[in-house]
Amino acid sequence: MQLRPKSSNEPKIELTPLIDVVFLMLIFFMVSTTFDKQTELKVQLPNVMQQETPTEAPLRIDIVIDRQGKLYVNREELLRSDALTLRRVLEKIVEEQTDVPVMVTGDKQAPLQAMMTVMDVTAQLGLQKLHFSANQMGQAK
Repeated sequence: MQLRPKSSNEPKIELTPLIDVVFLMLIFFMVSTTFDKQTELKVQLPNVMQQETPTEAPLRIDIVIDRQGKLYVNREELLRSDALTLRRVLEKIVEEQTDVPVMVTGDKQAPLQAMMTVMDVTAQLGLQKLHFSANQMGQAK
């Protein structure tokens, strides 16, 4: 047995005062903030009579070994894929420099002998910056 009648008035939250406070804060921050670039340093750059010529791109050797073991140096196929031909081509490119980076890209089915030939010739020429490219696991194409 219920003696009290149900109340039909549910509590309500008034949003009007909250919106008024938010608008007042927005106006306060807009008025108090300055958008002037007073703290920026002003620098005048010197004038130059002639343009600087861009330096040549740094020398880099790209060696590609395909599935059959053929060698390509800087996108050009070698006539023979032997150590002597590769050595002659690399000697023309490096011209006594030993700090030239060499990027070796080989097919995963390429013969191991071709990879060993590249490593041997670059070691004989004193090229110490030898890099091998590969895909990370999960990125195989």
